[in-house]
Amino acid sequence: MELKTESTLEKVFKSGQIAVTSECGPPRSSDPAHIIEKADLIKDHVDAINITDNQTSVARICSLAACVHLKSKGLEPVLQMVTRDRNRIALQSDLLGAASFGINNVLCLSGDHQSFGDHRQAQNVFDLDSMQLIQTVRHMRDEGKFLSGDEIKVPPSMYVGAAANPFGDPFKIRVPRLAKKVAAGAEFIQTQCIYNMERFEEWMQGVRDRGLHEKVYIMAGITPMRSVGMAKYMKRAVPGMDVPDELIDRLAGVEKKQQSQEGIKIAIEQIQRLKEVEGVAGFHIMAIEWEEKVPEMVEEAGLYPRPKFD
Repeated sequence: MELKTESTLEKVFKSGQIAVTSECGPPRSSDPAHIIEKADLIKDHVDAINITDNQTSVARICSLAACVHLKSKGLEPVLQMVTRDRNRIALQSDLLGAASFGINNVLCLSGDHQSFGDHRQAQNVFDLDSMQLIQTVRHMRDEGKFLSGDEIKVPPSMYVGAAANPFGDPFKIRVPRLAKKVAAGAEFIQTQCIYNMERFEEWMQGVRDRGLHEKVYIMAGITPMRSVGMAKYMKRAVPGMDVPDELIDRLAGVEKKQQSQEGIKIAIEQIQRLKEVEGVAGFHIMAIEWEEKVPEMVEEAGLYPRPKFD
């Protein structure tokens, strides 16, 4: 098993086992207790924990600091890094800082536009886009050089991930866009939340047709619905989300107090179905302030116990 980093996530993928990650959003406070508590709920049921980077353009504890807190507890963090807020100097600096704490995973993102958040007058940066950030991390790791061409004495050892949305419009560019991220150097992919199973399977067919599933590890995004109201909101108001009417009808068909458990059941059924899809190498469970349900989902879906490595 040839490894490029010390990443547990890389070890799981390359050992041929199904990988499982989840994510936690840092608090809007300088107290890290909340992020540590959330991570404790899921740590035994996942291989790594994503820490979001000022998601929805709202200021929170930075992803890097939160990752350091988890690393100090012996957990495996995934540093999410968006290009919205930093130029190439700051991005490279943060990558070195993360590596100095033994953080071995990074997810390269553009980030939500600031108009989605509560600082709408903020100036964005976007000096690099997400694909250029992928290239930057690989250049620093594999070539041992900064973008300026200067040598890095101890390069950062980072396993490089990116995101993909199989449901955005126009659909025909979804696979080519993934191909560009793979060409840029992405080693694993975490997808948008999947609800339209047929459309996702159509996307995966396109992925296989281009042989991309043999070049990158694809993790299917799973987010359980807590209510029919949540399902309707995500269908109506969340860009790039594809929520079929059949799913909404199924949630509406049970009593209100049972809808959350029905949402969990649906998510488990999705995992079971997607385990059979060629090219799906793992699952990224985004339980959105519902971390206590992640262990149940992982166990019921037959993804527990998680692999251990010496």
